[in-house]
Amino acid sequence: MRAEVITVGDELITGLVVDSNSAYLGRRLTELGFRVVRMTSVGDGPEEIRIALQQVSSDVAVVTGGLGPTPDDRTKEVFAEVVGRRLVLDEEVLEGIRKRFAHRGMEMPRSNVRQATVPEGSQVLPNRWGTAPGLHVKADGRHFFLLPGVPREMRGIFEESVVPILRKLSGRAINFVLLRTTGISESALCEKLSDLDLDKVAFLPGLEGVDVRVMWEEGEDPTQLIEEIRRRAGQFVYAEGEERMEEVVGRLLKRRGWRIATAESCTGGLVGHRITEVPGSSDYFERGVVAYSNRAKVELLGVPEELIRRHGAVSPQVAKAMAEGVRERTGV
Repeated sequence: MRAEVITVGDELITGLVVDSNSAYLGRRLTELGFRVVRMTSVGDGPEEIRIALQQVSSDVAVVTGGLGPTPDDRTKEVFAEVVGRRLVLDEEVLEGIRKRFAHRGMEMPRSNVRQATVPEGSQVLPNRWGTAPGLHVKADGRHFFLLPGVPREMRGIFEESVVPILRKLSGRAINFVLLRTTGISESALCEKLSDLDLDKVAFLPGLEGVDVRVMWEEGEDPTQLIEEIRRRAGQFVYAEGEERMEEVVGRLLKRRGWRIATAESCTGGLVGHRITEVPGSSDYFERGVVAYSNRAKVELLGVPEELIRRHGAVSPQVAKAMAEGVRERTGV
């Protein structure tokens, strides 16, 4: 079955906000067995939204954004017009929005009433993360899913309510495994694997390395291919699946019972930030020192001034001295 994604919002087409919804939905729809044929981003203008909806030609269309309480949130109204449905007030949805505001000790603004209107015949998809519910509408032989544009709300509704519907529609699933590598370029990695059957392999380069994705359908066995890729990539593979590098580091530190301290300069605390973003990092993260200036390197980490003069602040010699200094002061 074919699927497409429409994301709505001036903030997306002007570059003020990165459209993470399209990437997420493209990946998830593919995993659920759909062939994603088109992704469209449009602004908040009713004519742009109308044209995008009229051009839908797939079995499934997921539309995000434009379901808020303000006048520039027009997706639902334009959609109802395009499919020829009346907007009706859903009292159950309205009561849920009122209760959400009351729980926060606030009175619901009148503008939020419009979030409780739904195209006639819609299936309401509950939103436990915000006020705008998702909607499932069957029209013109297609399945439309209207979801909030806020990524957290969109993903919550999608996983909780949309995925079960899509599984029944698809009748098939695409499986995949992700091997994460670092320290090797995409071209060098591809050369190592060049004589393998790579029809179902994708190379996904990023800032931290290259992910290798192997996809297969139910009934196929990719075990031999995955193991061969892992063997050839060898030491460059640091994780399998969605595990981030800082999570791998934390897991290895905990397994060995080690603790870590950081001494940073140009990174300005980024390494420490990445490490402490992982829940439970207090078990192994001792402290971090940001010694940006030369004076800080000398006073906080004991780096010899002569070493900085001779080699420069940004040099392997000074970096080594910073690491030794923080280790001496923390005992890690």
